[in-house]
Amino acid sequence: MYNTGIIRFKQYKDGSGNLTPIEAESDIPFAIKRIYYIYDVVPDATRGYHSHKKLHQVLIPLNGSITVRLITHIEEKNIVLNSPHEGLYIGPHVWREMYDFSPGSVLLVLASDFYDEADYIRDFNSFLETNPFRGQV
Repeated sequence: MYNTGIIRFKQYKDGSGNLTPIEAESDIPFAIKRIYYIYDVVPDATRGYHSHKKLHQVLIPLNGSITVRLITHIEEKNIVLNSPHEGLYIGPHVWREMYDFSPGSVLLVLASDFYDEADYIRDFNSFLETNPFRGQV
């Protein structure tokens, strides 16, 4: 799918547990400027409902599972995130909605830039009008 993909991180296991290291610009395809996490999501809630003009993100389910609906101007896909050693890369011009948060789930988000409201596209019809493929088909 355009501008998205699963990133599999290294995972080290021993008798005492697991360790997953993540290195910016090595494991993540951008310099990390912001980190946040989503947790205690109420049952049946959907989060997201936006796209970005320039921002890149990687979503990592630290605990539990989360379903992410991705929509581009040419396709739609649902991805279940449930492994803390895998992350979902989402680049610019991809609409995202997160739902089906399992009880106790924690979703870590790594972002390529600081928060900037002007970078968000929060209206789906406006998102459709920003088609990066316009004139290419």
